[in-house]
Amino acid sequence: MQLRGLTIRNRIWLPPMDMYSAYARDGKPTPFHYQHYVSRALGGFGLIIVEATAVCPEGRISPKDVGLWSDDQIEAWRWIVQGVKDAGAAVAVQLNHAGRKGSTGCFGVGHDGESVPFDEGGWQTVAPSPNAYGSYAAPRELGVDEIHAIVGQFAAAAGRAVAAGFQAVEIHAAHGYLISQFLDPLVNERTDEYGGDLEGRMRFLIEIVDAVRSVIPEDMPLLVRISATDWAAGGWDLGQTVMVSRALKEHGVDLVDVSTGGIVPDVTIPVGPNYQVPFASQVRAHAAVPTTAVGLITKPKQAERILRDGAADAVEIGRAALRDPAWPMRAAHKLGVAPSDVPYPDQYIRGAY
Repeated sequence: MQLRGLTIRNRIWLPPMDMYSAYARDGKPTPFHYQHYVSRALGGFGLIIVEATAVCPEGRISPKDVGLWSDDQIEAWRWIVQGVKDAGAAVAVQLNHAGRKGSTGCFGVGHDGESVPFDEGGWQTVAPSPNAYGSYAAPRELGVDEIHAIVGQFAAAAGRAVAAGFQAVEIHAAHGYLISQFLDPLVNERTDEYGGDLEGRMRFLIEIVDAVRSVIPEDMPLLVRISATDWAAGGWDLGQTVMVSRALKEHGVDLVDVSTGGIVPDVTIPVGPNYQVPFASQVRAHAAVPTTAVGLITKPKQAERILRDGAADAVEIGRAALRDPAWPMRAAHKLGVAPSDVPYPDQYIRGAY
């Protein structure tokens, strides 16, 4: 698959999944991250999309999230990025600001599903409006100057990603984090230029896209992950997603990574195999932009059918990849691909299926 100047060896991608493993709470990835990502690259994935990487300390989901808000984090990423490329995969980074869903607990921190108290390393969260997510601590409403500053933080983090050797950048506008908080009419109650109608609510995302596109190389792909619906009446939906995706394409985005949910709490999501694939298909068809599909795609024939039917341009294998780092190689075997056409490392060819 070709995206701008990047050739990706296949259409089986590893989606960004937070590992909560920056143990020193300094945003720096650790040897665990090297093992995690390089093993999936050795296992045959085409594109490794690194987990949500905060553009500022208060943009972290948890105290143990990774980041690219400081130049001293670049070197910690560089060896991981090089290791993934040496294993034959392409590598992207997902840049994120958690907004009102930040400062939450995780393993090793405690307070799972809750806000972390200030005296245990938590912080004041921010959002487009001062509405809390469920039982989380209430966020502070962002001022316009602060919004502009966050746009600059995304651009600065993208510049550091280029310096670390990443080959693509993905902007996280899904799952109820800050950008999707601006998009969703059930969350964003602003009456200024960053609220109101769709044009106002999408302004923050478009400004970030323009800022990031301006600092990365012309031949570097730019991706955006978006929740196609929040599964709530009167909230974010597929129609708005299509309109935003059309605008993203006009502003230099090369692919939309389609997911759903995570924006508002206490909704019913009809989870099942392929449950998010129709959204990727509709965005692809109606916004005329490449998409990926994700969500309970676990079987090789299932994944192949999505691609053959034109529902998406790539499939993302998430939780199944946590169980099986070599999922693409097993899939190739199940689909009858000869071992000589599978990217086995020389050291592993004796163990080919």
